[in-house]
Amino acid sequence: MNIKQLVVADAESFIALNKPAGLLSIPDRLGKEPSLKDFLKTAYGEIFTVHRLDRDTSGLILFAKTADAHKALGALFEGRSVEKLYNGLVLGKPAKTSDSITKPIREHPVQKGTMVVHAKGKPAHTDYTVLESFRFYSWLQFHIHTGRTHQIRVHAKHMGHPIVCDPMYGDGKPVLLSSLKKNFNLAKKEEAERPILNRLALHSASLRFELDGEQYALEAPLPKDLHATLQQLRKLH
Repeated sequence: MNIKQLVVADAESFIALNKPAGLLSIPDRLGKEPSLKDFLKTAYGEIFTVHRLDRDTSGLILFAKTADAHKALGALFEGRSVEKLYNGLVLGKPAKTSDSITKPIREHPVQKGTMVVHAKGKPAHTDYTVLESFRFYSWLQFHIHTGRTHQIRVHAKHMGHPIVCDPMYGDGKPVLLSSLKKNFNLAKKEEAERPILNRLALHSASLRFELDGEQYALEAPLPKDLHATLQQLRKLH
């Protein structure tokens, strides 16, 4: 992997990248799969984890280059001093064009690795705004004020509009052109239809924060799969 193609910002104290979907942010417990952090260590040497993205979420992620930067950035994230904006495609159309979800989240008592809204969970706060509406889907901006595991995915499920292609909190079904176009014909060369999107439709779009007296406003462009899906939805709207 050419790590330099993913770089959004390369500062003295941190590096920001546009993580591809399907790649682990940091090594898992088994350590058998390569992660973004592994590639960074090879390219830059010592690297510190600041936060993480789910494997199938694409977009902006920060790593610190020094222990001091790691401590400072960690404090910013813990202190909710980082503005974190995500974009996501959800199933259906929310009743409100914008709203706040403040339901607490904890790990599911039986299904390990799965999170759930629960009264005894940790505080979680997600604001959303509907940017575009389509026949079956809506394109949302999410502003998360806390950083709970799977927070956006759990809150999206709770409001009845899970993230598209989410196998854990939604139906996991891919986006097919045949489901959008009435007169869809499969090309003769193909035996089966290829989905236009077949991964979690969630992207870490921007991070804004102040570090060492300097303001940073970082943005990660949408990857090709999400961009192409939106183009198709706009055409057929």
